[in-house]
Amino acid sequence: MDIGSLYHVSSGAVREAAKKTGAAKKAEAAREGRDIFSTVLNNAMDNLHTTNSYISDMENEEMRIALGQAENTHDLSIAMQKASSALQYTVAVRDKFMEAYKEIMQMQI
Repeated sequence: MDIGSLYHVSSGAVREAAKKTGAAKKAEAAREGRDIFSTVLNNAMDNLHTTNSYISDMENEEMRIALGQAENTHDLSIAMQKASSALQYTVAVRDKFMEAYKEIMQMQI
């Protein structure tokens, strides 16, 4: 049973217990908010690492072609497309983060 439903009862003790329950819910929501932010930030960092690995793979393929170690340009074009797509996605995510940051900075407290 949720004690919040008893908030309108005239007993002061019941009212205090209901207020404490509300504070506990707010604290839990704040913890969940930090968990969500942490998850989003970790995913963004993972995407950065993935983008870096795709760019590194592309550079390695370019070097192999330039040194004559590989004759298949198909692998190079695939690596270039992966790197390009990942970089475009990373830039889009960065732009959205910057928009959100600017919006937060403009908020008045």
